[in-house]
Order: sequence, then C-alpha cells, then structure tokens
Amino acid sequence: MLKYDLIIIGFGKAGKTIASKMASQGKKVALIEQDENMYGGTCINIACIPTKIMLESSKNNTNLLDIIKNKNIITKKLNLKNYNLVKDNGVHIITGKASFKSNKVISINLGDHQENIEANNIIINTGATPIKPNIVGINNTKNVFNSTEIQNINFKPKKLAIIGGGHIGLEFANIYKNIGSEVTIFDAIDTFLPNIDKEVSSLAKSYLMEDGITLLQGVNIENIKNVDDKVSILANSKEYTFDAVLYATGRKPNIEELKLENTEIKLNDKGNIIINEFCETTVKGIFAVGDVNGGPQFTYISLDDSRIVYNYLNGDKSYSLKERKFFPTSSFLNPPLSQIGFTEEQAKKQNLPYKTKSILVANIPRAHVDGKLRGILKVVVNTETKQILGATFLSENAHELINLVTIAMDNKIPYTYFQKQIFTHPTMAEIFNDLFNI
Repeated sequence: MLKYDLIIIGFGKAGKTIASKMASQGKKVALIEQDENMYGGTCINIACIPTKIMLESSKNNTNLLDIIKNKNIITKKLNLKNYNLVKDNGVHIITGKASFKSNKVISINLGDHQENIEANNIIINTGATPIKPNIVGINNTKNVFNSTEIQNINFKPKKLAIIGGGHIGLEFANIYKNIGSEVTIFDAIDTFLPNIDKEVSSLAKSYLMEDGITLLQGVNIENIKNVDDKVSILANSKEYTFDAVLYATGRKPNIEELKLENTEIKLNDKGNIIINEFCETTVKGIFAVGDVNGGPQFTYISLDDSRIVYNYLNGDKSYSLKERKFFPTSSFLNPPLSQIGFTEEQAKKQNLPYKTKSILVANIPRAHVDGKLRGILKVVVNTETKQILGATFLSENAHELINLVTIAMDNKIPYTYFQKQIFTHPTMAEIFNDLFNI
C-alpha cells in the first residue's frame, strides 16, 4: 500500500492550493478527483466562472448555444491550466472515486480495479451538491434541471420556471431573461432576499419586476409533471406551464459516497462534517475544507480554509476560524448586489449607536458616463467608535467597491478617513467622499 504525507480528496480551491504548497515543500502529496471535468474544482467548472461567462455573454448575444459553447471553451482552458499547475508542482493526481476504508486508509475506484493508499493527514475537499426539493413528481419529470445541468441544455426555453429565490436562482433568472426567455421565480418564503438590507432589497426587487421577471412569493409547489412536451407546475392550487424548470434550492455537503461510516468522523444534525477552529474533524489529522464543512459556500472562504489548514500542518496556529472577520458577499443581479457586515436592521436590533447614509447611483458622475444609473449605495457606521459597521451596494462594480470597505473594516480604519481620501475621477469609488460624510 502506497503511503503519502498528505492525501486530498477533491480538486477544489482549498485542496489544490494546499496540495501545491505542500508538494513544493517536498512532501509526497496525492490529490484524488473522481471526474476529469472537475479538475480545478466547482468554481471554475460549474459555478462562479462559467455562470459569469454566461451572464456577460447574454448581455450581447441571445443565442444560447453560442453562449454555452463559449463558456465551455473557456472553462476547459481553465480546467487544463489547473491540472498542469498542480501536476507541475509535484502533486500526484489520481482520477478515481475515493472512499474511506478506515480512518487513514483511502480506497480508490479506478474503474477496472481498486487501489488503497494511506496517510496520517487527509483533507476532505469534495464540495457541495444541489439539493433537490421534495416535490411530488420532480424525479420523473423531463426538462427539470439543477444549476449545473441548466448550463448545458441544448434548447432555449421560451418559458423558464425557477424554484428558489436565492442568489443562484436570481443569477440564472437574469441570464435567461437576457436571452429572451420568459422567467418566473417561485419562492417559498414571502420576503425577498431576507438577509439583505431592506431598503436595498426593495429596490433590487423593483428592478427585477421592471425587467419583466415574474416573482411569486410564499408559494407552495404541490407537484410537477410533464404535459406533452411541457412542464406543468401546480402551485397554490394554480397550474403553470413551462418549457423548462430550474431548481435552485440550496446545496448540501457532497459526502454520500465517501463511506464516512468506516471512520470516526462525525456529522452534525444538518449532515455537515463537524470541524474545530482549524477545520480538523473529530479524527486527528483529517480535515474538511470548503463547502463540505458546512461553512459559507464561497470560493474565497474555501481559500481561507486552506490558509488555516496549511498553517496548522506547518505548526502555525496563529490563525483559525475564530479569527475570521466579516467577509463580503456578492450576487450578480442587474446590477450586482454586494454586502458586508451589519445591515441597518441588524445594527438596530443589537442596540448599537449607529447612523446610516444612502446615495442613489444616479448621483455618481461615472454612472452617467457608463449609462448605468440603477442602484443605491448604503453604509452603516458606529457614531461612537467611528468604525464602519456594514455596507450594502446595489450598483455596477458593487462587487469591486465592497472590497474597499472590507479592507477598511479589517484594519479598523474609521469611516471619516474616506471623507478626505483622494480618488481618481470619474470613478464609482469617488462617491465614498460623500457616502461616508455622515
């Protein structure tokens, strides 16, 4: 049986980063990936990058097959690039299906035979998989897709239903709206983007409707079935008909085929792998990083997990999940929506001494240059400490602007700093002079 210094299951952001770094130190590292189409991980192959390619392409091209072809060409290049980068760093890449035979022994199904390998240190980096909602008929109905499958369909739906009003569903709503599909969103809850600042989410909702996307909230879907070549949805006792349906109702840790029952690794009541502050499971030397550990499902969080584990493996315990600060999130709506820290509602609930300020994007000169006047920028500050408590941006380049606020919050830069900062002109960022003049 081959023995390694480190075995990593899954080619995602955290796994490939740790693998390359440890191999560069001269460690014997094995990286197992069950699907060659997933070299590099979820983000570059079926999530962040390909969906953004589709979103940008859809703004100028309504031919879905062309958009998908372009997306596949780019993701294939990134897939191969990731494979070569990791391999060139000395990592032994094994394409096969991994499962645990015991705590420190991994069995790999290579198709025509099995191989067992072992290591004292093992990292589980298998990501997450879409949750299929428990709706009568969904398993037997054609043209019902998850967020991975709908990226490669071979027809353009005239009418598309999206089950789920979260960030993934809304992003695909914009993609398919851009190419001319009639989009209807079915959301089980009656509050639009409940974790986003209400003033901002209200405006985002109005843009959604302005763009012709139908949003049905507080909906209970009773069943789904095919009627001829269409998909019928019965919701709140009313029947709707579509050419295709996307379900975007969350993702769960991808652990079903790992055979964790052969180990002492424990799960919590939600099915997530239990970890400590260093991403270590209930078995010493076995770690769970990225989406699989039940934390926030973002590529940059996976990267941050890799920093924690890499440092820990090298004897450095100075940084852990306990030190992780506020981090920004972005949803690629029209325009993009980004947020960090407290919303006004949260600051009020915690009885913090706060003030807010909002500025419409239409007041920014750069927005007029670009002809993109939609949106609002809102910040929440502590009036006593002068620290920034949070920010919510709905605007072009919101996903870039929010990073400036993150840096300020991490380094405890008072909001008054931005009042005198010299920004280039004309830019979106220069509005910070006025936005933070509270």
